Amino acid sequence: MFRTPVEVVPLSHRISLHQPLLLIGSCFAQSMGVRLDKNKFNACVNPFGTVYNPASVFQLLSATVNQSLPEAATYLVNKEGYFNFQFHSDFSSESREELEVRIEKVLADIREYLRNSRWLIITLGSAFGYELRENGQLVSNCHKMPAQLFRRKLLSIEEITTQFDQLYRILQAWNPQLKYIFTVSPVRHLRDTLVQNSVSKSVLRVATHTIQESYPDDVYYFPSYELLIDELRDYRFYQADMLHPSEVAEDYIWQKFVENCLDTETQHFLNTWKPIYRAIHHRAFRPSSEAHQQFLRKTIEQLKQLNQQVDVTAEIQELEQQLL
Repeated sequence: MFRTPVEVVPLSHRISLHQPLLLIGSCFAQSMGVRLDKNKFNACVNPFGTVYNPASVFQLLSATVNQSLPEAATYLVNKEGYFNFQFHSDFSSESREELEVRIEKVLADIREYLRNSRWLIITLGSAFGYELRENGQLVSNCHKMPAQLFRRKLLSIEEITTQFDQLYRILQAWNPQLKYIFTVSPVRHLRDTLVQNSVSKSVLRVATHTIQESYPDDVYYFPSYELLIDELRDYRFYQADMLHPSEVAEDYIWQKFVENCLDTETQHFLNTWKPIYRAIHHRAFRPSSEAHQQFLRKTIEQLKQLNQQVDVTAEIQELEQQLL
């Protein structure tokens, strides 16, 4: 054996295909969310945009349940439009009023989504955050504002765990059935330097371990960080920037997630869905050939058999439009 396997502890409660999931955090949450989406999960992925530090993640979730709108001081304007320090740059507008309406709507929508969610998956990217020098407020995004406006801060383990304790009480009151999965993004942050990135990831791991031990019945840890850094451990599993995991690495981590976090029925569905999904996205060299037309009819029949499990109406319509 030419690798050191990472033990993934199976969840005592498994995720089902139809259970609503909310994913929030770093760009790694986005990449895993894409796989959930294409496999027909009921998943909401990074509704506030990418968020890297745990304090901002917890703050956004608390504000969502409490319906706490951002303070006036958190809004800013630059050459590209209006932004808010607590939200990703995806949230921008030509007027502050329009941005306020958009933020209020997403907070209300996610509040209702959280009421019925069974799982909250939090991917933490960095223990470093940026505070406004003017008032000490931690921001989620600096929005390309001058560096002298900010002071970099390494969040402590105690700060992270205490803020989660507060969030946990809020969410338990809102949705007692909610379960949590923490993971640490395997993406290194060169802006922090590799040395300080190691410090940052260490803080996140100790903090998530402490949280998991405090809430063993509700909080789980999935080792995406360890799977890439310790098990795959080779630059062939990285993209060209040598920082982000390659598609092969993401597929491997996803498979570990499937095996250890999803229930048996959902795993069975994924095995059935995989070849059908591939068939749907197949591009024929000769679309009008009888062989391809037969292929389309067969795939449509397979989709109709799944229509009671998941909504495949759009996929059926797309293939029927290709029939001659």
